[in-house]
Amino acid sequence: MTCNHAARIGRATPARRRARLRFAVAVVASWWLPCCAGASAGHAQATSGLAQTITELGDFDYAVRMEASRRIRRLDPDFVAPLLVEAAHEHADSYVQFRAAVLLSGLGGPHAREFFRQALDAHNDRVRAAAYEVAEHDPDAALAPVLLAALEAETSEFVRPALLRALAAHDDDPAVREQLVRDIDRGEGHFRAAVIEALGEHGAAYAVEPLIRIASGEGPLRDDALLALGRIGDGRALPAMAAARAQAADTLQPIVSASACLLGIDCRNQVRYVVQAMEYGAARGGGDQVLLRAAATAAGALAAAGRGEVLDALIAAGVGADDPARAPLALALGSVALRDPLRMLETLAARENPEEVLLLLRDAFDMLDEDLAEERFYVSMRSALRDERRVPGARAMAATAEAVIRVLEF
Repeated sequence: MTCNHAARIGRATPARRRARLRFAVAVVASWWLPCCAGASAGHAQATSGLAQTITELGDFDYAVRMEASRRIRRLDPDFVAPLLVEAAHEHADSYVQFRAAVLLSGLGGPHAREFFRQALDAHNDRVRAAAYEVAEHDPDAALAPVLLAALEAETSEFVRPALLRALAAHDDDPAVREQLVRDIDRGEGHFRAAVIEALGEHGAAYAVEPLIRIASGEGPLRDDALLALGRIGDGRALPAMAAARAQAADTLQPIVSASACLLGIDCRNQVRYVVQAMEYGAARGGGDQVLLRAAATAAGALAAAGRGEVLDALIAAGVGADDPARAPLALALGSVALRDPLRMLETLAARENPEEVLLLLRDAFDMLDEDLAEERFYVSMRSALRDERRVPGARAMAATAEAVIRVLEF
């Protein structure tokens, strides 16, 4: 990723906040457009300046980039998809290529499927990573050999984690399983951490024994292995959990508690400890960042697994926090939202004032480099707006989805 690219995806700055004000004005002025414009509206907008709008996806001005994305999302998918494919393949700006691919992923359909199959060997690192991420969420057994072959050549620290997650989603293939188990111990630490996380996320029971070995020893990967074992939910990990509780440093204890709860061990007390550790860390203003990050990560894992009381506690702690405590709490909440957009929408719809939570989510999305996941999040919100017209009782959800789209600048 170039420095210019990094500048375009970084966390909010005062200039970016001012740009948001300009963007908000643009949204209010044009909100009369239907969320999902028909073919005639799409053609009418696309006839003048669509190529320029696509180029603006890479503009250094945040408001210009976001407005370009917003306009493209509201065009007729059948019309705009071929133009996005062309831009993702051929645009002179590699960041525009990537953003065109992201928007294409949200549109879906045959153009997107064909593009992402071809993009598995794209020269553009970010486009290639996007293709791997699409492969993870739309697995195809025929891709397993292709992904395995790619693993031997892929060394980019920005791309390889996405490839490893794609492989974990294709682990019906025995060769994939063997490769992932080998990669637990192969390469640099952040690559190994990516393998461990992917194995946990995809419930890889075949990897429990090597993960127990990592979780039973000292080292920076111990927390990753403990969480992975909890997510897999295999009882063979119980002795490792017990040993970790007795031996691990205080800053690791929230991870141990979350992992134990995910395994079904004394969840009531485990949850209480995680929430108390998180609230203690937040109350200290982030003075103990190691403990707070561990507690926020643990709370995020439990919330993502369906523990509603932990999600409520995470929201309460995050909304009431200032930096530096706010950042790890926002990141944990953002990760939950990206994993389960509709559950987050239900949580927001049940609140009297969802705006303060949305601002916390906006902070998270600013910090997370998860463009495709954010696009999937937007697609879920768009679906909720559509449901208002055909699902009884969906009006409240649709109103909240509209607020989400507005505040998160989709």
